[in-house]
Amino acid sequence: MIHHRDTEGAKKRKIHHRDAEGTEGKGKLTMRTADKDDPLTYDIIGAAIDAHRILGPGLLESVYEEALCIELEERGLSLERQKRIDIDYRGRIIGDLFADIIVESGVILELKSVEKLLPIHTAQLLTYLKLTGIQKGLLINFNVATLKQGIKRIIL
Repeated sequence: MIHHRDTEGAKKRKIHHRDAEGTEGKGKLTMRTADKDDPLTYDIIGAAIDAHRILGPGLLESVYEEALCIELEERGLSLERQKRIDIDYRGRIIGDLFADIIVESGVILELKSVEKLLPIHTAQLLTYLKLTGIQKGLLINFNVATLKQGIKRIIL
């Protein structure tokens, strides 16, 4: 399912969230410099925070995926769910992977609901980025008390 971004609607609804990486703001609601330069990831993180705020931690990844897609669609963002990514080896397709969500053809979201993010989760997102040529990804773990603790931004 693909929806097109309504930039007018996205500008009307300002979403405030705490710094996803915990590096600025000291508890204040802030917009990081990177977010100001990249309003798309800012909108995505705001959508994830809203979904997490309503649902809380402890549910299955598929539940968070469904809720996050609703939040992204309400913000007028286009998305592809469970996007197939072919694995090419020397010109032959030898398998495939599925990215949880690709937003606006420019950000891959890898969702988790685990006790803690592990290096293999980061490696998984890096693989998706390399195979698709997309430069930005967000690794989001919903099984945390506050979502800012569960977000990792990756830019190639």
